[in-house]
Amino acid sequence: MEFFRISKDIPFMRYAKVMNLISFVTFALAVFFIVTRGLHLSIEFTGGTVMEVEYAQTADINRTRATVEAMGFGEVQVQKFGTSRDVLIRLPVREGDKQTEVAGRVFAELCKAETGTLGTKEYITPQGEAVSRPSCAVAGGVEPVKLQRTEVVGPSVGAELARDGAIALAVTIVGIMAYLAMRFEWKFAVAGIVANLHDVIIILGFFAFFQWEFSLAVLAAILAVLGYSVNESVVIFDRIREIFRKYRKLTSAQTIDNAITSTISRTVITHGSTQMMVLSMLIFGGPTLHYFAVALTIGILFGIYSSIFVAAGIAMWLGVKREDLIKSGGKEIDPNDPNAGAVV
Repeated sequence: MEFFRISKDIPFMRYAKVMNLISFVTFALAVFFIVTRGLHLSIEFTGGTVMEVEYAQTADINRTRATVEAMGFGEVQVQKFGTSRDVLIRLPVREGDKQTEVAGRVFAELCKAETGTLGTKEYITPQGEAVSRPSCAVAGGVEPVKLQRTEVVGPSVGAELARDGAIALAVTIVGIMAYLAMRFEWKFAVAGIVANLHDVIIILGFFAFFQWEFSLAVLAAILAVLGYSVNESVVIFDRIREIFRKYRKLTSAQTIDNAITSTISRTVITHGSTQMMVLSMLIFGGPTLHYFAVALTIGILFGIYSSIFVAAGIAMWLGVKREDLIKSGGKEIDPNDPNAGAVV
């Protein structure tokens, strides 16, 4: 299926040197921000307490933040969550405090700030279970603030998640290199993994520069981007191999230009439809999916760019040629075979 077909090859490789220079500068800036600013790791990695509270009226976020910061927990995060009445509070681990008691103490201070009386009340969960939670009431039985949810992550669990996440990322990268080397040629493996690492570092650079929260959901998005980006590279590499077999007199640059041009329609269809879904998550998914969708958006956009200019450009500079893909004595494919070449 094609939306359009371009009859004349676009000379992508003519601009590969300039585009890769831009990539190098962007990559260097990303590394600089990662080293100097660091990632803003979520409580899932660092350990701590997460609270969700709901106010009866529109939340005064500044008063809530001042109340929590006055308790001396260090660097806390207080932000709107969902509606204008919902607030998400993240508290770091503090030595000497029992994490299971922290939420209760914070809620007591929030209740006091609303001139309420602290007590206990039975609530029915969406699953139909009765749970006992701290409550805050004023005259007339009105609850100015409700404790909706608490979550505690210990520092040892957070460190384990960080380690497992790094291992998952490393195993994915090694697997991609092995796959490309076996399916194509080592030059494609090097080009593909450099392009993939380019995408990962760029995403991390954005999160370091803007100090967006880096959570397990963002790590999952990065792993998804690795697979998504390598898929785009594989389609282009497969088409390069097909064109090398069909046209013997084309140079490597001409072959790569032809391969990229012939797959543009497929790129528009697949990446466009995926990006529409991701934008839906970004706009309508709420805070839970926000940074997951942001990471995917950055990854998809840079994945297209890196597959065209970084992966293909590096393969060209490494000197990939017809003899690398057409082994001596190997069976030539029939140019008229509909099953030959890239499978989308």
